[in-house]
Amino acid sequence: MKTISDLGDLRGKRVLVRSDLNVPLDGSTITDDGRIRASAPTIKALADAGARVLVCAHLGRPKGAPEARYSLAPVAKRLGEVLGTDVVFADDTVGDDAKAKAAALEDGQVLLLENLRFNAGETAKTDEERAGFAGELASLADVFVSDGFGVVHRKQASVYDIARLLPHATGQLVSTEVDVLRRLTKDPERPYAVVLGGAKVSDKLGVIGNLLGTADRLLIGGGMVFTFLAAQGHEVGKSLLEADQIDTVKGYIERAEKEGVEIVLPVDVVAADAFSADADHEVVAADAIPADRMGLDIGPESSRLFAEKLADCRTVFWNGPMGAFEMQPYAAGTKAVAQALVDVTSKGALTVVGGGDSAAAVRQLGFADDDFGHISTGGGASLEYLEGKALPGLTVLEEGDA
Repeated sequence: MKTISDLGDLRGKRVLVRSDLNVPLDGSTITDDGRIRASAPTIKALADAGARVLVCAHLGRPKGAPEARYSLAPVAKRLGEVLGTDVVFADDTVGDDAKAKAAALEDGQVLLLENLRFNAGETAKTDEERAGFAGELASLADVFVSDGFGVVHRKQASVYDIARLLPHATGQLVSTEVDVLRRLTKDPERPYAVVLGGAKVSDKLGVIGNLLGTADRLLIGGGMVFTFLAAQGHEVGKSLLEADQIDTVKGYIERAEKEGVEIVLPVDVVAADAFSADADHEVVAADAIPADRMGLDIGPESSRLFAEKLADCRTVFWNGPMGAFEMQPYAAGTKAVAQALVDVTSKGALTVVGGGDSAAAVRQLGFADDDFGHISTGGGASLEYLEGKALPGLTVLEEGDA
């Protein structure tokens, strides 16, 4: 895949950058600007090179029409603060305002277009409709730079179809993400541990299956652990359980044993009588969860066990919190895993926090991005890559220039 340096002199050229600026909002207040900060280096590099930079991105899940609550206007303001320059904002994506402001851009200026998903063509199922919208986007620019790693697993107009219409390259963020993922899958330094959490085991079955041939240890926490415990014949009370996946999980446990992959499960959990920070809760053995309680975090012994299993690792990938970290009584397990990653990072290990809830958790719990080797901006894309799937937004970049 080509990088920006392969595009030659960009001074005076209109460069359309697909960024991932899908940040969480509380009203119009950005609660985590991590994706904006991660996107800024590519945008700044292009502006410093004299390009006329048009940034496009999505926010939330509007249904193909404008919705005020999903406007990128607050993002334009914060992006300007991060870049240290004014960012022009267009009130539409490919309409009159976008066209006028794109035409008026001067060398080194940055324009952010309104939410891509205000246009039905962005996520359309038919190739024709997506290509039509991609053509409108392409008419605004001379060159395309793909830098939205969080969407490269989507076959969408601004990710896939537009790369067929313009000379293209990967931005710094996508290049870094792909390099890290290759290090996780191509001869990783060992011991190699993968920590998986989050709510549903079904979301990560493909990843687990693929990693059984790569990782040395799988540490399982979060809501998904209760399907593993049930597969071992244990009572899980009112905990989250995917009963239809029990047989599949049993198969993975048996396969792991045959292939010498260690699966590490919690030995204790924090069990509560309701999904609430104020609920009555207690630490119980993982194989003895009361029938009237639900597990909402791994327990203190499990936290110590997980930290021990990570202490000698040279490569660690983590996706998914260990519990309901948003509520203080159930945040300790996630914090313990994060600290364990910080500790092995300081010893030179490659540690990768796999985006999404994991990234939000470490920031909410007071950790800095540079405490870890890499915090991914795309949890879904990372998981699909580790599952061995082709990512359309990367595949199209490998096909050559338009």
